[in-house]
Amino acid sequence: MTDSKKIISEFVGTFALVFIGAGSVATNYISSGALGLVGISTAFGLVVMAMIYATGHISGTHINPAVTIALVVTKKMDAKDAVPYIISQLAGAAVAGLTLGVIYPTAIATVHLGTTALGTDVGFGTGVLVEAILTFLLVFTIFGAAVDKRAPPGFAGFAIGMVVLFDILVGGPLTGASMNPARTFGPALASGYWVNHLVYWIGPIVGGVVAALLYDGVFAEKTEK
Repeated sequence: MTDSKKIISEFVGTFALVFIGAGSVATNYISSGALGLVGISTAFGLVVMAMIYATGHISGTHINPAVTIALVVTKKMDAKDAVPYIISQLAGAAVAGLTLGVIYPTAIATVHLGTTALGTDVGFGTGVLVEAILTFLLVFTIFGAAVDKRAPPGFAGFAIGMVVLFDILVGGPLTGASMNPARTFGPALASGYWVNHLVYWIGPIVGGVVAALLYDGVFAEKTEK
């Protein structure tokens, strides 16, 4: 049975990610672009960094189904423990999305409460590719900075937060740079905007799994059998 503290931690962490991250998109809308791409990217990077330092020692701060699945594929987490993690992540994202709907009613029909969407001339396949690449970089960094025991202690939050920030700087105008099915799911549920929603499941999961398998197969420290 998965520790209830871990499940609650994943709920809180994912709630924070969606509330602050997607909320920054809504704030950017109602403030006529005051935050801009840099401001939104910074909001996402900082909230991820903060949650890692706040809850990493409790649940590992996955706050992302793609990360949880990557850990299962590399046998660093049991599938039976992953299911409640993912349910908690989606629940936290959903509650955050619904809360944003109460706070930003004018952002529901306009920017869909900050859920992700494909940019102009970005098709479904290109969207999947972009999300896969962005999530590859995120999960590769997670494995190198947090999962690998050889990593310098205390820097995981900073490294992972920075990846989220620069991924959004580049990928934001293309796909919204979700890298996280839960991050897209919460605002989509609250706003009813499901256009190209599968992009944000297929891309992150594929990219995350490839990164995890690569790091685990090539760079991870081998143990004697």
